[in-house]
Amino acid sequence: MPNETLGFGIWSLGFGISRVTTREELARRCETIEQAYEFMLAYAAQGLKGDAGSQTGGQLRELLSRAATALGGLSAQYAALVESEALEPRDTYAAFLQVLGRDAADALAAIDLVLAQGSISSQLVDNLNASMHIRALLTDIFLIDEVLKSQTTESPQTSKP
Repeated sequence: MPNETLGFGIWSLGFGISRVTTREELARRCETIEQAYEFMLAYAAQGLKGDAGSQTGGQLRELLSRAATALGGLSAQYAALVESEALEPRDTYAAFLQVLGRDAADALAAIDLVLAQGSISSQLVDNLNASMHIRALLTDIFLIDEVLKSQTTESPQTSKP
């Protein structure tokens, strides 16, 4: 890619700093969010009264914390990609990224509310899973991911500079 932006990412898969492209950074953020959601589905099915002292409860809090971190600045990261790759039409991307930013902020508020609880039950997580804010965020991520995939698979004759 001619306008590949490089940044620095620190991810919980290990310690250290690695050089990554903006697309790689976004893929990691989205994977972190999706991983947390998948774990939440499994956690909700366990019927736990709380997370204290349970291994899965500790994992839940860790994954929700990682997802919260990944949500921070997510829309801005996508905006940087649109800018660096000169994706068009920019005003259309900008409008969608405003939606993504609102949905990410709403989902983050819901996740933060759950993390602030002294005990996280399966029922609480089930309600978080059902939240329209979480679902809207996931749908936004899946949508923009498909759009960006199509940008990289277009033939040179049809792709924008």
